[in-house]
Amino acid sequence: MSDRHIDPERAQFDAFKALPRDTVIHMLNLVRFKDKATYPGDHPLAGKTLNGAEAYRHYGADSGPIFQRVGGRVIWTGTMEAMVIGPDDEHWDAVFIAEYPNSGAFMEMVTDPVYREAVIHRQAAVETSRLIRCAPKASRSETVFG
Repeated sequence: MSDRHIDPERAQFDAFKALPRDTVIHMLNLVRFKDKATYPGDHPLAGKTLNGAEAYRHYGADSGPIFQRVGGRVIWTGTMEAMVIGPDDEHWDAVFIAEYPNSGAFMEMVTDPVYREAVIHRQAAVETSRLIRCAPKASRSETVFG
């Protein structure tokens, strides 16, 4: 069984699109980088000695303007220090939450031609990932238990 989750499967993307489209969404991103980036043979960076983190920085630089244009912003970022509950061998190199004004903004980003070129860097960089759509709570005073 492979743990290579790079791009959404059709059923996952359809489930995303079926959710409400007019509310703010948060996307929890968990990313593990490859030791060595793997670009398609005809890409200008193919054969270079980039690691996954370096290739992911190219992705951020190229996709960032589209992310900002659609109203996206990173609202939280952190560094994984230890697995407290979960598989001991699971680790994440990048952990962050991106906020979008609505799912339409996310859809606009991922279908933008410039973004679709930038995503090649992400595909070259990422060993596996998780992208989890979340609905933010209406109030910070609400507890996770209530």
